[in-house]
Amino acid sequence: MEVIIVKNYQKMSEVAASIVARAIAKNKKVVLALPTGKTPRELYRFLIKAYRRGSISFKKIIAFNLDEYVGLSPTDKASYHFYMKENFFKFIDIKSKNIFIPDGQAKNLKRECRRYEKKIKRYGGLDLAILGLGKNDHLGFNEPGSSFNSKTRVVKLSKVTRKANAKFFKDGKIPVFAITMGLKTIFSAKKIILLASGKEKAEAVKKALAVPINPQIPASILRQHPNTIFILDRAAASGINK
Repeated sequence: MEVIIVKNYQKMSEVAASIVARAIAKNKKVVLALPTGKTPRELYRFLIKAYRRGSISFKKIIAFNLDEYVGLSPTDKASYHFYMKENFFKFIDIKSKNIFIPDGQAKNLKRECRRYEKKIKRYGGLDLAILGLGKNDHLGFNEPGSSFNSKTRVVKLSKVTRKANAKFFKDGKIPVFAITMGLKTIFSAKKIILLASGKEKAEAVKKALAVPINPQIPASILRQHPNTIFILDRAAASGINK
């Protein structure tokens, strides 16, 4: 495991983008697991800039999203389908057939989860997973207590997570359930990048790196992964014992 500490959010995003760009340059068919939320927005902007410069192409890239809310349509502005389109996909040359996001409106959610797992396996598994970090140390929507052996499944969102995401739901109707890649699915990636920025993530980072590895701290599992990089800005790293 490697920990990289940089001065600010901008630099964190730039460093992460350079790692992703190198992975794409090395393997034009790289299979990515992609996050949503505030943390990766600037990372996506850097990758868009690299694409516009002609440095990289996403034509053969396979993209799997980490999660999606149950009940939201792809056109809902709070859905992760909408987020990925508006923040990344519509600005690059990725093919729609190579984009996979869980269907939160599937009639049979369990079947949808199994389908998603099979799709990932069909493409040979994840080459690179990019993760954010929840304030309660969740990865994707794997809340505290999630099994380290979990695969893609429907989960109930914690009060902490729903409160953190409330700002995205102006009508106050915050989803209670979501589909998420499981911790085993994420851990199976050949390489993992975890991004954390801001003082509000300092406690979560500290626990992820220092507390004994256990399911109550989902991010702690990453310390067992042979190829994980934590990229943190100074604020997020402020709780680490240097």
